[in-house]
Amino acid sequence: MSRKIHISKYQGNTNYSVHVTDSYGTEHHLGYLGITFHTFTEIDVLAEEIWSNEVKPKEDLMANAIANMIELDKKSGILKGNRDGLD
Repeated sequence: MSRKIHISKYQGNTNYSVHVTDSYGTEHHLGYLGITFHTFTEIDVLAEEIWSNEVKPKEDLMANAIANMIELDKKSGILKGNRDGLD
């Protein structure tokens, strides 16, 4: 994954929403800012700070186990044709 700075206009306003994505894909919202030359410098400094302190997210073993069980259920056909309509 690549590091990104994403600046988008906030709801027709004069402010912009600023997001920074680190190399692990975690998105950090820096806030809603009025963009000036000094703001770009601040954004660069904050992005560099986030990127220098990024930490690999912990793997959620329970979520992985549940996802694997659901996939096995789909392959075996357990989740199809139920009367309750929760297929």
